[in-house]
Amino acid sequence: MEQQAMRFTLAAGPNSELESFALRAALENFGAKVDMHWIGRPNDLIDVLSGRNRGETDYFLLCFHGEEGKLVMPELGEDVYEDVEPRGAAFGADEIKRYASLKGAHVISTGCTLGEKKLADAFLETGALSYIAPDDYIDGNAAFIFVLTMLYELMNNTKTVRAAFDQASSIDEETKLFQLYMQK
Repeated sequence: MEQQAMRFTLAAGPNSELESFALRAALENFGAKVDMHWIGRPNDLIDVLSGRNRGETDYFLLCFHGEEGKLVMPELGEDVYEDVEPRGAAFGADEIKRYASLKGAHVISTGCTLGEKKLADAFLETGALSYIAPDDYIDGNAAFIFVLTMLYELMNNTKTVRAAFDQASSIDEETKLFQLYMQK
């Protein structure tokens, strides 16, 4: 009997294309099913976080830049925003609580400062089983190798989220910036 492939939803924010392509290729090489979502406006992210434009997923990867604990979004011209679309260039804890429905998924964010407790708590409140992200400004290569190592350990060595996280965060001082928050 063949084991079901792990299912990943990968949401790629602005200026995160190379990281997203590389992670997708690695995941598919590991045998995962990956659904890509290119985020160009707040409603794109809302549709994926809420589940309106997302199938079942085991892991939700957010490849975004982060600043002050918020996902950096493109700032659109006022005439481009849809009527009920959030304005501005950041998507933080309040927006996550308002729009996300992540029951049963593990969430990994690669962006700087996205591991702040307030944002992590918002993801956990929306049903995420765990939330992992760096809590400070991190080198992009370190973020990439952390995620790649963690996913390798999960998928190829069948480690638990905690054990895979511990292995990935032990690489160097930069990867130690990643924080793991789990449901109690």
